[in-house]
Amino acid sequence: MGPRCFIALGANLGDPVATVKAAILALRGLPGTEFIAASSLYRTAPVGLKHQPDFINAVVELVAVVPAPTLLEYLFEIEACFGRQRSVKNAPRTLDLDLLLYGDEISNDPQLTLPHPRLHERAFVLAPLAEIAPQLIIPGRGAVAELLLRCADQQIEKLVPQAA
Repeated sequence: MGPRCFIALGANLGDPVATVKAAILALRGLPGTEFIAASSLYRTAPVGLKHQPDFINAVVELVAVVPAPTLLEYLFEIEACFGRQRSVKNAPRTLDLDLLLYGDEISNDPQLTLPHPRLHERAFVLAPLAEIAPQLIIPGRGAVAELLLRCADQQIEKLVPQAA
């Protein structure tokens, strides 16, 4: 079995709830991976550029047999399918997929930094991550639950699924 991988999803343009749900389905079908879990959806205020719609966020866990750079390429391909345009940092987006963790791998490569460099500072990543992997330890940073406590001042709202 390959390493446990965690991917953050975020969207705030168009219908972000539908987009994040569709992206989770796309992640279920990635070659060279086994889908393990998806968190609930969360609504969060934007970070950085403040005057934009709220984001819908989630985290997915996969087990991968493909190397981290290949997994990252798959994520870029999914983003492109959803019309992702890479403009200024923290800009509104149709879909953002971030490879948060690839097992215990640590990488400072400019193309792929692992763990994700701001993962430990963001409730919109830590809350869904804590939901599906509460005992997880972020290499070099500590336990997810403890890191989330440090972000208590960040607004985040878990969306309650609508009854069918």
